[in-house]
Amino acid sequence: MATTTTRQTASALRRPDGSPVRVLVVDDEPNLTELLSMALRYEGWEVRSAGSGVAAVRAAKEFGPDAVVLDMMLPDFDGLEVMRRMRGENPHVPVLFLTAKDAVEDRVAGLTAGGDDYVTKPFSLEEVVARLRALMRRTTVAADDANALLVVGDLTMDEDSHEVTRGGADIHLTATEFELLRYLMRNPKRVLSKAQILDRVWNYDFGGQANVVELYISYLRKKIDAGRTPMIHTMRGVGYVLKPAD
Repeated sequence: MATTTTRQTASALRRPDGSPVRVLVVDDEPNLTELLSMALRYEGWEVRSAGSGVAAVRAAKEFGPDAVVLDMMLPDFDGLEVMRRMRGENPHVPVLFLTAKDAVEDRVAGLTAGGDDYVTKPFSLEEVVARLRALMRRTTVAADDANALLVVGDLTMDEDSHEVTRGGADIHLTATEFELLRYLMRNPKRVLSKAQILDRVWNYDFGGQANVVELYISYLRKKIDAGRTPMIHTMRGVGYVLKPAD
């Protein structure tokens, strides 16, 4: 039985000189900027933030980011103008736009103007991390020193293809189940509270009850643990932990 725990993606993306990749986060909502910055630093990346277009262009010139998370709506000028000015200094920097949920025209305009990808608000922090990782790989800004593979015991997740197996058997997950399992697998043997899980897996401004976590943990257990030695454990009054099966 497998008892080892491997986390192969931690800090896997590096600049060609071996230093951490740099990401610039641009949004005029301080709470959102702080949450995004924390999530990106958790990946081992260097992060700078800006709350306006002018500040973003200045930061990009000083910081030299490998990727930019850029809100379409800023207090001085819009994200498209910010991107145009940044690209004047760094023509190939990949840009991930943040757009309002229903602003289809923003998304179309952003991609048409040369944006590389977008996510709509509200979003999960894990989704932003995954999109950025994919962008930086595609643009060869950063070198990846490991496969995008998470392994905990006999449970394996390919973050690129979204394939999950346990003991070699395929496990089919919904998008939310996948994000929840990814968070658990990135923190093996670590007890995660419901609040932590809500912050990382669900929308940053999610207003629902913590019982949504219980619900999705039960879904995961049916797919991951059914008929097998359990890997997902409840720590009463504390949270949940994923551990290799003994």
